[in-house]
Amino acid sequence: MANLQDLPIRDDLKGQEPYGAPQLAVPVSLNVNENTHRIPEAVAIDIVERVAAAVLNINRYPDREFMGLRTALAKYLGLGLTPEQIWAANGSNEVLQHIFQAFGGPGRKAMGFAPTYSMYELIAKGSQTEYVKGTRLERYELSAQSVREQILELKPNIVLVCSPNNPTGTPVTLDIIEAAYEAISEATGGVLVVDEAYAEFAGNTEVSAISLLPGRERLLISRTMSKAFAFAGARVGYLAADTAVVDAMRLVRLPYHLSAFTQAAAEAALAHASEMLAMVDEIRLQRDRLVIELSRMKLEPYRSDANFVLFGGLSDPGAVFEALLAKGILVRNVGLPGTLRVTAGTASETTAFLEALEEILQDPQQYASR
Repeated sequence: MANLQDLPIRDDLKGQEPYGAPQLAVPVSLNVNENTHRIPEAVAIDIVERVAAAVLNINRYPDREFMGLRTALAKYLGLGLTPEQIWAANGSNEVLQHIFQAFGGPGRKAMGFAPTYSMYELIAKGSQTEYVKGTRLERYELSAQSVREQILELKPNIVLVCSPNNPTGTPVTLDIIEAAYEAISEATGGVLVVDEAYAEFAGNTEVSAISLLPGRERLLISRTMSKAFAFAGARVGYLAADTAVVDAMRLVRLPYHLSAFTQAAAEAALAHASEMLAMVDEIRLQRDRLVIELSRMKLEPYRSDANFVLFGGLSDPGAVFEALLAKGILVRNVGLPGTLRVTAGTASETTAFLEALEEILQDPQQYASR
């Protein structure tokens, strides 16, 4: 068997590590921001029936333009969007890959505000796009002025703003998005990508960059069904943008990239949007509960509009991670000093995490700075 280093891979890929997060069989898995609530049984039955119906024509290619799904997504998002303004792919990561293939590449530059979603840099490298890191303010916040100044200085062709941010949960206000769009338009005439993967968990879900689309043909808003819709295993991400952007996506996508099964399942889920999203309020409740209880433990939770909480105040986060794992609870060490990140799970999962963490923090080995 050959080793990776023995193969004639591209020079810029040598020494790189693939994206990965632990997938362990544990009683309480709170590490990758999944929706830990199962979908309602009635919805599951409808999904199964529609997928079964799709099997009857599986000898034919699926609808290449997936207009049924795009129509359903446009209806779900509202705000006057048309199906022609919607794109979809196998998870929002593939949507981002399409964006980089269309607007990035050799000689072009992408920019994110670190710390942020690690896949931005990996997708940039895969498309041979230079990736530069902007900075954040205290407690990982952004401001319109800071964002504008950094974009004008670094002059990227693609700017990525994660709203709310992963892994910190930081909310992003619309004035920041407006400032970023004006800056990149002035700097290079490039595109601004707003990643709203966790938008449904925000305190005010009516505040979305989608409302800024009219008159901004280079504004792209990426979303996913993985989180709020509890559809992570189905792999459905989507994009709202100008129709010209959707035309650009067609240039780089593989033909028939969304299977008939994916389209059928997603359309069924969207037909039951109110039922699928009924669990979001409960998840917000558990997220806010995490913030309150972590503060009570004298830890430092960061403000979050997502379905997870990043918390600091740990003198040895690696040791706390292992101690939690030993108790059957998997969280995420994202590599930020003194922190761990935990997904807001069901009430019982949240309780199990909080009880285990409090017990660990009382250990005489002093896992945390109190």
